[in-house]
Amino acid sequence: MTPPPTTCAEAPADARTEAVPVAPTADVTPGPAPTAAAAPPSGPVTGGLLVLVGMLLVALNLRAAVTSLGALLDEVRTGLALSGTMAGFVTTLPTIAFAALGALTPWLVRRWPAARVLIIAMLALTVGQVLRVVTDSAAVFVLTSALALAGIAVANILLPMLVKQHFPHRTGLVTGAYTMALTVGTTVAAASAVPVAHAFGSWRAGLGVWAGLAAVAVLPWVPLALRARAARRAATTTAAPAPRVRIRPERTRLGWAMAVYFGAQSLSGYAIMGWLAQLFRDAGYRAETAGLLLAGVTALGVPVALLMPALAGRLRTLRPLVLSLTAFSTAAYLGLALAPHGPAPLWVLLLALGQGAFALILTTIGLRARTAEGTVALSAFAQSTGYVIAALGPLLVGILYEATGGWTAPIGFLLGALAVQTTAGMVIARPRFIEDER
Repeated sequence: MTPPPTTCAEAPADARTEAVPVAPTADVTPGPAPTAAAAPPSGPVTGGLLVLVGMLLVALNLRAAVTSLGALLDEVRTGLALSGTMAGFVTTLPTIAFAALGALTPWLVRRWPAARVLIIAMLALTVGQVLRVVTDSAAVFVLTSALALAGIAVANILLPMLVKQHFPHRTGLVTGAYTMALTVGTTVAAASAVPVAHAFGSWRAGLGVWAGLAAVAVLPWVPLALRARAARRAATTTAAPAPRVRIRPERTRLGWAMAVYFGAQSLSGYAIMGWLAQLFRDAGYRAETAGLLLAGVTALGVPVALLMPALAGRLRTLRPLVLSLTAFSTAAYLGLALAPHGPAPLWVLLLALGQGAFALILTTIGLRARTAEGTVALSAFAQSTGYVIAALGPLLVGILYEATGGWTAPIGFLLGALAVQTTAGMVIARPRFIEDER
């Protein structure tokens, strides 16, 4: 039930669109209004079905280039004669790219319309995926993979802003839709990369096929970019320059709590993707069964990704969700440590529920900002900083596993990361806004 609209703190988070007073944490300088703020309201071209279709197509691409490579890593290592060190760097490259390049996105959208930035991002993803499958050079493969990941990094940051900009009253629903698309793309790419490679007789086909999906994702944004350019020209000739507000999440407690929650959740997510199959194999499962159990975590996460944002948007506080997700993950980790073989499907289900924290934090980015400018600033800081933390997950789990020869220490490490995640979650659970932070 929607609470009565008494105070701003009690109003539904996705319905707050009033003007924002400039807080001391924002730098205000005269200049043109930011592109994100100048976008016209939702309409049949700029904010309706075309934007939604474009967002879903982009979301389908956000992990396909990563998980398809993971599925074919052995074939790529053999085909390009990658050393063990180089292969390890390739698997860490996504988090490095997401952290480093995602931080540039607010600068980009202050200068160009978001639709144009997304066109460039999807073209970079398309070209990068094509070039990396036509080379025989390991160095060129890494560089072109970085180009593809640069496109993903920018799109990661932009999607929450586009939800706030075009669908301010449907934040939960639209976030759930694109999070589900992201999860579907992740699962399909991981599951089909090897069959596609076998069908065409080369790992290059298993990786290169996803360039076509990225190219398709460009199409909806071309008319949107043209419309945005026309609207921007009209605004500059008819309206006086507006003050430019720059939100600085790195100076706020909320910004750091969001970054820590995102980072701790992503750390566990990447560790699970990288090591869960090995854990099940060590427990006595065949390689094929262990792979299916790992795929089950992603597949079962699809409905969770759809429902979690809608649920978060209806609650006045996110504390029950934060604690419930922690309980699911805790039970899964303890089960994996104590009885990894028999009840394995139950642990997979609980892991999938616990990984709903990813959908929750993406939703919370929109719920904790009043404006599109605040959303993109918070999204960039939380994700870029969070991915630096996330990069430690697979690495430290691997070090602990090799040092101890078992899974007790790695799972203990993941439980510690979960405690940090929960502490940060308690901070972001209370309704508040990045524009008001001091």
